[in-house]
Amino acid sequence: MQSHAPQNTHSTCPYCGVGCGVVSNKGSATIAGDLLHPANFGRLCVKGTALAETLNTQGRLLQPVVDGMPADWPLALTTAASRLQKIIVEHGPGSVAMYLSGQLLTEDYYVANKLLKGFIGSSHLDTNSRLCMASTVAGHKRAFGEDVVPGCYEDLELADLTVLVGSNLAWAHPVLFQRLLAAKAVSPDKKIVVIDPRRTATAESADLFLPIRPGTDVAMFSGLLAYLARQGQLDTDFTEQHCTGLTQTLEAAQCWLNIAQLADYCDVPVSDLTTFFQWFGATARTVTVFSQGINQAANGTDKVNAIINVHLATGRIGKPGACPLSVTGQPNAMGGREVGALANQLAGHLRFPSELTGIDETPDAEWQALRQFWRAPDLVQQGGYTAVDLFAAIGRGEIKAVWIMATNPVVSMPQADLVKQALQRCELVLVSDIYQDSDTVAQADIVFPALGFAEKDGTVTNSERRISRQRAFLPAPGEARADWQIVCDVAKALGFAHGFNYQNPAQIFREHAALTTLCNNGRRALDLTACRAMSDAAYDAWQPQQWPLPQVGYDSARLFANGQFYTADRKAKLVPLSGLEVLPRQGGDFVLNSGRIRDQWHTMTRTGRVPALMQHQSEPFVAMHPNDARRYQLKDGDLVELSNALGIFRGRAQLTDAQRCGELFVPMHWSGQFGFLSRCDVLYDDSRDPISRQPAFKQGQVQLKKLVVSAELVLFSRQPDLLPQLHGLCSYVVTVPHANMTEYRMALTVPANALAQLISLISHQLISAIQQSAAGAPPEQIQAQAPQHWRQAYVQDDQLQALLYAGPTLPALDRAWLDQCFANLLTATTRRQLLRGAPLEAGDCSALVCSCFQVRQQSIQQAITKGARCSASLGQQLKCGTGCGSCLPEIRQLLQHAPMLKI
Repeated sequence: MQSHAPQNTHSTCPYCGVGCGVVSNKGSATIAGDLLHPANFGRLCVKGTALAETLNTQGRLLQPVVDGMPADWPLALTTAASRLQKIIVEHGPGSVAMYLSGQLLTEDYYVANKLLKGFIGSSHLDTNSRLCMASTVAGHKRAFGEDVVPGCYEDLELADLTVLVGSNLAWAHPVLFQRLLAAKAVSPDKKIVVIDPRRTATAESADLFLPIRPGTDVAMFSGLLAYLARQGQLDTDFTEQHCTGLTQTLEAAQCWLNIAQLADYCDVPVSDLTTFFQWFGATARTVTVFSQGINQAANGTDKVNAIINVHLATGRIGKPGACPLSVTGQPNAMGGREVGALANQLAGHLRFPSELTGIDETPDAEWQALRQFWRAPDLVQQGGYTAVDLFAAIGRGEIKAVWIMATNPVVSMPQADLVKQALQRCELVLVSDIYQDSDTVAQADIVFPALGFAEKDGTVTNSERRISRQRAFLPAPGEARADWQIVCDVAKALGFAHGFNYQNPAQIFREHAALTTLCNNGRRALDLTACRAMSDAAYDAWQPQQWPLPQVGYDSARLFANGQFYTADRKAKLVPLSGLEVLPRQGGDFVLNSGRIRDQWHTMTRTGRVPALMQHQSEPFVAMHPNDARRYQLKDGDLVELSNALGIFRGRAQLTDAQRCGELFVPMHWSGQFGFLSRCDVLYDDSRDPISRQPAFKQGQVQLKKLVVSAELVLFSRQPDLLPQLHGLCSYVVTVPHANMTEYRMALTVPANALAQLISLISHQLISAIQQSAAGAPPEQIQAQAPQHWRQAYVQDDQLQALLYAGPTLPALDRAWLDQCFANLLTATTRRQLLRGAPLEAGDCSALVCSCFQVRQQSIQQAITKGARCSASLGQQLKCGTGCGSCLPEIRQLLQHAPMLKI
């Protein structure tokens, strides 16, 4: 009897660190939430819901590229190895670096770290987790002796008070936010406090919102600690038995004892700050959730320890519903930390000789154990360059070769233009990626085609230390290979075959598990002893589990319940902190904050290709307070430019009283693939935390000016790759994909009389592109022109090829209808309506609110006008808010601001 493989494959979402389980159905090519996965219990955010739309092979790298030319694998591998070997011989192993990604699997991370630090002998391996999680790592190690998250997601549901600091959980980690709100719906007495300079979507659900002045988090939590001590609300039994440093930490916090002065310093109402302190003091079950608003600062590590200090001092750690909880931004940021993929780490949470201070071990005990385990005589003995310093070393020629995997530093790093210049000067740039057109791939000498989410096989670890399997459910496209396999192939070509003869990822995971037992004996929480002899079949059948793996009588969900930490004396360390803010260096009229938006992910290489995910926020923007806008004579939607000595960013003004005066917010996602001068990371200097070396992406400084626009242009085209040609023609260009067309939104800032010339240039390019695709036949042109207004359609065989609208103002465009015009043959009726941009019976062209069910603002407002009084009622009528729930804060705002109806 023939056996059949199961139709459903259980895997893990490749976006944020929540680590949601997903189930793919091979028969229908659908992806749904895994009802049994303990991270999400079937819930998915809008990005996870749209995963199936990212699985096409359009734009994928399908074969290696060497010096701009397609190549086969033998040529790519031998060329990479010979050039690397030449550089190592001439300049030493320290001239080679790797820059990795939290989107790699643990097995990929492991072999890359082993190759560079163990066999090549260079310590210059870092990861883009340096940009988001390094301060948390440093804070954990200072307090606990090891990089470990004490609690778990269930604590969000068990807590009576949840404090969200620098975390827009509703947008950045929506599944966790929905778990929190569901628990509050069952127990309305639970309280949520949000501390953030911006009134985010998360703050809309808060019982108390503190719009803190940027950089004052340490002062606030030091003041909280001083208040708790004065009120006698510290757990003195716990601190005496299990902590050190309390006396010195309390002394340092005394300068923030006066609540009125502290409130003035943090720029929040005294009454609100007092309420927060009282709630915290009175609530034993308290969870403090923190993310990039804490980490991405010039004093990020101190911010982390300020939060941990109050939890240690009150004994709120290791207990159900009580812990500090860091949430990560990438699917495997924690897995990378487990295998040493930061420049200041060794694998398995082992430490460099300079870090070992225990009285019962020699300073190089762990290093020696790893050296013998790997049989790697050239194992590095000290840390290397972290991300910013690594690319600076490339720029000055100290590092001659760099291998970049699964990340886009030309967009994501601070001083991104300098990163681009450094790579252009670098002797050898290797890039492993899945797409052929990222900003970083464009700088590569050799490109390796890697597997994507649906083709990968391995493990990832989420924010609660839960290891889940990533399982392939699609075949490898073209000649793409797994990242671990590419690393091993290069290692073999370098002569290191004895250390890299792995046959599958299960073999790598077993070695990683065995490594975590070295010099351990309970000295480290990371312990995968039970997996050392795991069979391939057991690896394939792995169910999500938290480390340390469960033992008899031990709750692995929460650490430190027994008061034992991973320091030399087994006691936690409270850290004395000054609390003084650290300001950015470059001058400017505004403080610049950057971060995520609801439907996008990192530099949009995946999500930017999904039309449904580009509708909620389809252009880069600058959020500002209306009072600041008035000073610059700006209205909503005006084009503005931010600048400093480092670079320029352009986007649309977005006026909102959710923003503090004197402060701006921009999205981090837009790259050169989706916009012109829309990369915000060029505005940030190399300011970073002195301990974690994490860049300060929350505290830039910029000048602002209004761009006087003489004409707006919108081009709809079948051609998806016109952006590079349009860059040089307009002051502002962004790309917005739709199902059947690509939209290019443009603005002209030169005198209006240049518009006719620009229209002529664009028209020439369009006709040329259409003729090439239609074997030389010229397209039919339909056009109408009024003074300074152009409307042009290009048609080939009754199929719409392109549409162009231009002028000082644009007509109201029904983009959904226009997209259908590109999908269907044109009729006489649609031909007549094309130039007006909408059918005679205009549809709903208002802002998209619910991405899951494509519900727009006008439809919601109409339902409210007809009597809908709550989000549940709107969900019943329109389905909005019943999917991932990310739109619920906006729905509540619409309900709140709707005019009161007579009953």
